[in-house]
Amino acid sequence: MPSPLRRIAAAMVVRDRTTGTRSGRTRRRLRILLRQTPLMLLLGLFVVTGLVAAAFYVSDRPTTLRIAVGPPGSEDAKLVQAISQQFARDRGATVRLTPVVKEGPGAAARALQAREVELAVVRRDVAFPASGQAVVVMHDNVAVLVVPAEGSIAAGGKPAAAVAPAATDKPKRGAKARKTQPPKAPPEPQKIDSIEGLAGHRIGLVGPGMGDREVLEAILRQYQVPIDKVTVVPLDPRDVVTSLRNNPVDAVLALGPVASPQVAGAIAASSNGRTGPTFLEIGASEAIAARSPVYEEAELKAGVFGGQTPQPPETVETISFKHYVVARRSVPEDTVADLTRQLFAVRQPLSSEFPIAARIEKPDTDRDAAVPAHPGAAAYIDDDQKTFFDRYSDFIYLGVMAVSGVGSGLAWLASHLRADSRDRHRRLIERLLALLKSAHAAQNLDDLARLDQEIDDILARVLLPGDKAPLDHGSLTAYALALDQVRMAIAERRTELGGDAARTGTPAAPAAEPTGTAVTRLRIATSDADGT
Repeated sequence: MPSPLRRIAAAMVVRDRTTGTRSGRTRRRLRILLRQTPLMLLLGLFVVTGLVAAAFYVSDRPTTLRIAVGPPGSEDAKLVQAISQQFARDRGATVRLTPVVKEGPGAAARALQAREVELAVVRRDVAFPASGQAVVVMHDNVAVLVVPAEGSIAAGGKPAAAVAPAATDKPKRGAKARKTQPPKAPPEPQKIDSIEGLAGHRIGLVGPGMGDREVLEAILRQYQVPIDKVTVVPLDPRDVVTSLRNNPVDAVLALGPVASPQVAGAIAASSNGRTGPTFLEIGASEAIAARSPVYEEAELKAGVFGGQTPQPPETVETISFKHYVVARRSVPEDTVADLTRQLFAVRQPLSSEFPIAARIEKPDTDRDAAVPAHPGAAAYIDDDQKTFFDRYSDFIYLGVMAVSGVGSGLAWLASHLRADSRDRHRRLIERLLALLKSAHAAQNLDDLARLDQEIDDILARVLLPGDKAPLDHGSLTAYALALDQVRMAIAERRTELGGDAARTGTPAAPAAEPTGTAVTRLRIATSDADGT
């Protein structure tokens, strides 16, 4: 008669052949794979490395930001377009720009507020967006107030009044000479030598756009000159000379960067080739800035406009206002820091074609600044950029804590799931010990046969591959010892009952296997069942 272990192994083989589908083989292979701890650790390392590499790849891709600027054809719009093209050519640029042309700085500010764009070029004194934070100062705009020189284009090109020529006809001899009076010269216009003297005159206004009239009103208000006492003549900033030729004025207020075409055109049109215009000093610039914080004190350095006679001949006090590139607060700090770095990097390459590019400056990064700087720009300017671990150290720490907690939870869950298997193994061991007592108390060979059959059932329950908890060395030894004792008890009881069987002609049962042989067979059967 074949041994019980061989019968169990044969039954398992038959079961695998009849019901061993692909899913069953897959589950067995998966269990084998899960037992290979080094292989699983290596696989997990590859997965984590791939995820980190994918995250870095996505984070290193260039970020495209929309920037609103206006009006169309202005120096700011041209400069922003040139900057965006320069960024596109730079392969190392991590930020790209897409210009969105608006009607002016006010419209650009509204677009930023409406979240249509991420960046905008705005004026400090015109509808500054509440959600905007400064990235860079695009340029300073100064107020240049001049009185055109006599005979200049801005003054109408009229030469100085000529003296009437003397009479060449001599009176006839003997005729009574008549006394002739020379013609009266027209009265010379009153010379404007101060801002108070602008009342009753025409003032040409040339600037970058919306908000220019407010600058003029702020100046006149400080010197108590009613705005309705002057005639404001808007001038085309794209062609100041032609505008002044068609509309002569008594004074010109030019607004813009010192190197801008509109300011240079106003100075050229106000000169007559021999003398330059008269610069009116805004001596109350500090008071104007105190009254309207959107304006600042400024100076026109002597000779800043050049010419045969350097203009102005001496330093002139005036006011100024700034154009900013601002970003929404929601734009990430790293992105704004990279944008700030790139803007300062393109100043030099673009300054030859766009002189105002050299006017790009850093904003005020103090906490109490009138225009708060974006944290990303402030970090770059103050050299306080955070490293990867500085930015994400808290997340890494929390992630490690979370992974540790999840690992502990999984370990508890696995232990909880194995608890049923441990209880089942314990119950089976207890059942084998109960069978040991039953073997000693068996009254006939049929009872011993039933015990053999129950032992086979217990072996099947232990060795079948459906067991989720594989047998360890301790459990295997316990089962082998219990099985050996039960087999020996059955064999001894069968021997005792054999005498009676011999007298009745019943063949005796085979002797029990040695303990070592039973343990070895059980281990082999367990290994075959697990597929190892």
